[in-house]
Amino acid sequence: MGIGDKIQNKAQEVSGKAKESIGDATDNESLQAEGAKDQAAAHTKQAGENVKDAAKDVKDDLTK
Repeated sequence: MGIGDKIQNKAQEVSGKAKESIGDATDNESLQAEGAKDQAAAHTKQAGENVKDAAKDVKDDLTK
């Protein structure tokens, strides 16, 4: 719904990808896992934002 939330989610996803890549390059399994976890959390949050947007669209359509 909020553009700020979407930006934060994307930043978390990018950060997670970076952590995972650095973990891959350094054979640091902990960092790889943390990066994957960050990406999964960002995707989950983004899915929630998409549901909120869809609900708002439905509400707007019904009130017209």
